[in-house]
Amino acid sequence: MAHLLLIDDDVALVPEQVSQAFAAPTHRVDIAHTGAAGLAQISNDPPDVILLDVRLPDQSGLDVYLQIKALDARIPVIFITMTKGAELAIEAMKLGAFEYLFKPLNLNELRRVVGEAVEVSRRMRQPAVMAQELPADDVDGAIVGGCAAMLDVYKSIGRVAAQDVPVLITGESGTGKELVARAVYQHGARSKGPFLALNCAAIPENLLESELFGHEKGAFTGADRRRIGKFEQCNGGTLFLDEIGDMPIALQAKILRLIQEQEFERVGGGETIRTDVRLIAATHRDLRAWSEEGKFRADLYYRLGVFTIRLPALRERDGDVATLVHFYVRKFSQELGRDIREISPEAMARLSAYSWPGNIRELQSVLKQALLRASGPTLLDSFLPELAPSTATPAEASGSATGGFPLDALIAERLTPEMANLYAEVHGLVDRVLLARVLEHTNGNQHQAAKILGIARQTLRMKLRDLGLQVTHAVESSDEN
Repeated sequence: MAHLLLIDDDVALVPEQVSQAFAAPTHRVDIAHTGAAGLAQISNDPPDVILLDVRLPDQSGLDVYLQIKALDARIPVIFITMTKGAELAIEAMKLGAFEYLFKPLNLNELRRVVGEAVEVSRRMRQPAVMAQELPADDVDGAIVGGCAAMLDVYKSIGRVAAQDVPVLITGESGTGKELVARAVYQHGARSKGPFLALNCAAIPENLLESELFGHEKGAFTGADRRRIGKFEQCNGGTLFLDEIGDMPIALQAKILRLIQEQEFERVGGGETIRTDVRLIAATHRDLRAWSEEGKFRADLYYRLGVFTIRLPALRERDGDVATLVHFYVRKFSQELGRDIREISPEAMARLSAYSWPGNIRELQSVLKQALLRASGPTLLDSFLPELAPSTATPAEASGSATGGFPLDALIAERLTPEMANLYAEVHGLVDRVLLARVLEHTNGNQHQAAKILGIARQTLRMKLRDLGLQVTHAVESSDEN
């Protein structure tokens, strides 16, 4: 349940809108009508997210915000204001506020922004526990594994967490790089400051610079107000840039300058902004090879790679699959309302023998599908979905993703009373085959593949990453750069 606190002297409209948008049982909404009352509630029962009016009867919203930061700088604060100029809210954004919204509130925008803020709050507060054996509690942020390679990861986290230097986390898609980033953050000196994460591959290239550095009003078409970027918003905290290998070359120069000098300019602005941010980056790409090919700046690679943590692929983690299976079966059983108490030897043997090209993300997906089909207290081999054979290319990785069945037969087999996720499963299976075949046709050229599929290249990248597909002939055409 997400806990929201609204601090607003409006006794009718805004509280009604917020309560309507975030109803029980998934949300709990508390309301305070003065700054003092809100601060008292925060001290007694810290919320996950705060909605704060700019103008309050006893003090300004900015004064209240500064006191909230002193109490707990990790709580995302969303300002709400009647004033279109919103200079006070922009000033608060410079100091680290999460976002500001205008009254009357747009409920769809409100849900989106609060949802993002709740996720940010979760990332900061859920402990990234490192467990060599099965942890006693089902912690969402648990990094589970006791093989030699994972012990090296734990040692690396311990060595670098307290050192205020950039960290580069490498590893295949689905290995849990964000969990490691959170562990570095939570064990470091900035653990009481903000932690923001941004996926560089999920944001269109023309918007990524603004998202990171902000922009001035009129900087480009549609820039109708000043925007504060993540580096300014995260001042004093830690910024996690996932899939930094997908960042455009031109933008990499600004990142390099920021690491070296801790300063930058907003897009369309001339003012030099000073910031103090610890940077953690992650990528599934070989940045050394990419820098040699001119696809990634070598100087930025060396700056980011001051300390590198390599996460092993699941197939490299001897003995960890069984521990992870027990951990996720217990965790997902609670989430999905199942009562699975043991795993049959046949099911465990098949899970242990599989190479897991999609790593932990694929393991989680397979186990959720199995639990949705399960009946009784034992997870049987027959409950597991078909697993693709070990592969090296996207086409081979799809292999028998549909188990060799025609689509009609596959759907007929899945149509059971216990099935609850058929749409996502079938679409995932179809995507696995379709994307692999198209990429095989284009010899791995993602730009051409996206054009054939009729989707954005960023969408294709996200789908490949979610499916755990590796592109082994990634030939980039000149019109992509």
